[in-house]
Amino acid sequence: MENMREIPLDQEGLIYSGRIDRKDPRKPEFIFPASSLHFRFWGRKVVLKVENRSVYWDNYIGAVVDGVQKKWLLEKKGQTELVLVDEAEDRGHDILFFKRQDSCHEMVLHTLMLSQGAALLPAPPISQRRIEVYGDSVSAGEVSEAVAYTGKEDPVHNGEYSNSWYSYAWMTARMLHAELHDIAQGGIALMDGTGWFQEPNGMGMESVWDKVHYAPELGEASSWDFSQYMPDAVVVALGQNDSHPRDYMQEDYESAEAVSWRRHYRMFLEKLRRQYPSAYIICCTTLLNHDPAWDDSIEEVCRELSDERISHYIFRRNGKGTPGHLRIGEAREMAEELAVYMEETVYGGQKEIVPDEEMPDEKCFKREGTECTDGI
Repeated sequence: MENMREIPLDQEGLIYSGRIDRKDPRKPEFIFPASSLHFRFWGRKVVLKVENRSVYWDNYIGAVVDGVQKKWLLEKKGQTELVLVDEAEDRGHDILFFKRQDSCHEMVLHTLMLSQGAALLPAPPISQRRIEVYGDSVSAGEVSEAVAYTGKEDPVHNGEYSNSWYSYAWMTARMLHAELHDIAQGGIALMDGTGWFQEPNGMGMESVWDKVHYAPELGEASSWDFSQYMPDAVVVALGQNDSHPRDYMQEDYESAEAVSWRRHYRMFLEKLRRQYPSAYIICCTTLLNHDPAWDDSIEEVCRELSDERISHYIFRRNGKGTPGHLRIGEAREMAEELAVYMEETVYGGQKEIVPDEEMPDEKCFKREGTECTDGI
């Protein structure tokens, strides 16, 4: 490697966003999807070395480099050297480096290197709006890039189509000019013992919501310090995976299991309210096909709580949009609806909704290799 200069990863001018483990400020650990590092620099080359801890699937990392989205395949274990920019001449660059996937892997940032003579530029502005989302694979953007399967079941895949950038959660945040913490995990349900995550034992959001590390295969769990991030609004998008392994809500709305779920859902909302006394809490499910009895249960709990800052939002195609994961266009549909609702409900219609980017070139998602630069 040419002569490069190391930039400490806790240096002023590096802007982090997401529920990130920063117990060692010079080696931040990305766990949740949409966790990011944003910076600007003047120079010709930048290299970032990261350590991957893989549990399953292939693991990809993403970055928006000067307005162009790219992705790289990470080594299953150990460090990967990522050349984010490599040009012949010095000029200004804007880089948003982010985690595309959920706890199928964790990633540690080790070294940021700039070319000789390069320098960090003033930090990009930080939004004063803050959103937090608790959800499953749809909130994480899982399989979102499989646009050829829009409205269909998922294709066979190994993680290559998952991208938090195209989750409705991050799209909504961008439309609202807001920072996002995306506490989303594929396969997760509300309660332990149900859902697909950590099956057959089943780890629910009840055991994840207040954690930084939580995947058993990746070490001991650790707690999150909620004082680090106080959201204006919290979106709770649970109730999709709760029907696995049995859809008891559809079978009998008044069964003991259904009543227990509503009790646990209420307790979860009450925990969030204690952490965030002033936040708006918006409950929802998604366009992914599911029985409306789950939405009826959410509505019942919200009515019982009688909290003017807790509401239930139903999308126009709620539970009827697709049998597979949401693709980019479907996630955008959700985001456009949710952003309008949140702008009015949470922010009083103070700003104009920002349209999200156009649908990227579908050729990009069909290409082999570790990087794509024309349209994603």
